[in-house]
Amino acid sequence: MPPRQRLSPSDRRSQLLAVGAQLFAARPYDDVLMEDVAKEAGISRALLYRHFPSKHALFAAVYQQAADQLLAETRLDPADSLVEQLIQGMDVHLDYFTANRNAVLAANRVLAGDPVIQSIMTNELDALRTRLLAVLPLADESTREAVSAVLKSWLVFVQVLSVDWLTHETCTRTQLRDTCIGALLGALRPLLADDLTREWLPQRPDTNA
Repeated sequence: MPPRQRLSPSDRRSQLLAVGAQLFAARPYDDVLMEDVAKEAGISRALLYRHFPSKHALFAAVYQQAADQLLAETRLDPADSLVEQLIQGMDVHLDYFTANRNAVLAANRVLAGDPVIQSIMTNELDALRTRLLAVLPLADESTREAVSAVLKSWLVFVQVLSVDWLTHETCTRTQLRDTCIGALLGALRPLLADDLTREWLPQRPDTNA
């Protein structure tokens, strides 16, 4: 066990979140023990439980922190084209998914019916939908409602497809990203006056290979 350091409550919480994130990324959810978290942090189990009363509470806090960070790193800049924004946002999320495969699978499979974890994911998806609506050229309220419905369904589609891809990689990461982006652009095209798909030229597989 590392030597115990005296930290403020906020610094100790930050340390435990970092340790938890590392362990949940490295191991399946069921294999992460609170004893291991305490040992890695160099503290007693009693002190750990004062900050997080259960493994579920620790995982929820870790996942909430990750969702907040993903939202902060997803840049939706009106100066960029829609395609550029989608590529950047997808890359940020896929980087996290691949680096934290076990944590993502835990949230979407092991804890799929958990209301706390589902609330975290729903809130992140709603925030992303709101941001996308803000940068799209919407002619009127009717168009806004239609596009909002498309975005809601598309974000769930991306989530499900990405989780399946983490379980069994049936295509490359770039193909997964481009499939998701192409699906949204195709769905939005009939609803928007401006053609936002003109610059979209995804990589095509080599048919001669």
